[in-house]
Amino acid sequence: MAGKRDFSEFNAKLEKHIERLPDYAQRAQEKLQKYLPPQGEGAKPSSSGRPVPRPPVAPRRPMKMNMSSALSSVPIPVVNEVRTKWEAWNDPSAKHERRKVRASRVMTLWIVLTILCGLYAALVFTGALGVFVAGALVQKAIMPVLGVVLFGTLSVRSGARLHQLKKVELPASTKPVPLPAASSAAREPMERLAESEATLRELLKQLSSPTTLGTTAIPEVSVADARATAAEAAAALRALAERIVAIERARNASPASERVALDQAIATLREQLDDGMHGFGLLVAAAGYAVGASSGGLSASKQALTDATDHLAGLAMALRELS
Repeated sequence: MAGKRDFSEFNAKLEKHIERLPDYAQRAQEKLQKYLPPQGEGAKPSSSGRPVPRPPVAPRRPMKMNMSSALSSVPIPVVNEVRTKWEAWNDPSAKHERRKVRASRVMTLWIVLTILCGLYAALVFTGALGVFVAGALVQKAIMPVLGVVLFGTLSVRSGARLHQLKKVELPASTKPVPLPAASSAAREPMERLAESEATLRELLKQLSSPTTLGTTAIPEVSVADARATAAEAAAALRALAERIVAIERARNASPASERVALDQAIATLREQLDDGMHGFGLLVAAAGYAVGASSGGLSASKQALTDATDHLAGLAMALRELS
């Protein structure tokens, strides 16, 4: 037809090349085998007769990830909450409290059963159940009497176990307290607080250790007071840091027009947090002075430790009132 090109010759050549595609693939495979031998075989010689080394292949390392690391790497609030609850459930102090609760409940059960058996035995012996024959009376009362003896024994054993559990003193938890996010204004003070707590714990341990004469450089009452005050102040500071984190979350979810006021609130709380950290640092410094003081300067160090403890106690009280 006029005006139209004839593609018959082009189609014939195309079909010819398509039919020869398997031959092309076979030739390419043979040439490739000269340079890359199959897996498990050595290097094959090339056309020149010299072996061609196989390029090294970096071994693949298997990816190992347990469930805890997988959960910690996923920034999902629900996952973090579940992980926190699971860790709190497995905490040694929480387990110890559950043991005490179970022992108390079991003891209460045995006591109740002992009382019921005692009441039943009393009713039998008083004739309130209508039994007056001696043989029948003994036969009727033998089961409640045995119940009183059995359940009473179990009650005593449960009470002794509960008493032992209450006397157990668990060691202080060495698990680090979770820190706020790196972008939070409370992160840096909380890092300093964790370091200061570890330092103060070691200093107070040195102060409470007896000397060669069997006495301590600082009275144990002062050391215990400083330790308790530091724990209360640390709890108050962490509560203040949690308030900062909560306000930061509210700021991130608020419109731009409301963020200025929230930033001012965060700055105010950060100043209060810095004041509390300053007081905590004074207590750490006073404990350090007391540890390093000579025999002639113990009285001054003792007074400095007392003053720092009182100052930190006042700060902790003020922080608790604010929170």
